[in-house]
Amino acid sequence: MTGETLIEQPSKMDGAAIWRIARDSGKLDLNSSYAYLLWCHDFADSSVVARVDGDVVGFIIGYVKPRSPDTVVVWQVAVDASQRGKGLAGKLLDQLLRQLADQGVRHMETTITPDNTASQRLFGSLAERWGATLERTELFDSAQFPDEHESEDLYRIGPFVRAPEQVSA
Repeated sequence: MTGETLIEQPSKMDGAAIWRIARDSGKLDLNSSYAYLLWCHDFADSSVVARVDGDVVGFIIGYVKPRSPDTVVVWQVAVDASQRGKGLAGKLLDQLLRQLADQGVRHMETTITPDNTASQRLFGSLAERWGATLERTELFDSAQFPDEHESEDLYRIGPFVRAPEQVSA
């Protein structure tokens, strides 16, 4: 893969590739393949994929909160192993925010386990680039999960006051 990276909204044809990237990440909770297909169909407006030479190499799936339409929830972010270390996850987040700005989205929420320092750095860097505040609170204690799952902290970022300079992917 040597081509230019294109970041755009997913289509339902991207669900299988997104599922494979999530599976191969080794870190994400893997949803059913059906869930990724539905996500690409029903929540494409609040999600993005990165393509190189037509192949999906990264994604963000998210949704705008029904009770807080100024907030997008990022459900998952993942980048294919071939593209890691190139800043692609940050570019995906930036594009998602630009895409949703006209809809009045001014905040982002996501949950991160306490041991996931890569995601903590990713969202901390996003807050810095956009001149936003980042607040972290415990959302779900591990005892609340019916299986063995780490606690999940809620990261709320915003309001977004300035977009960083447009950087090509």
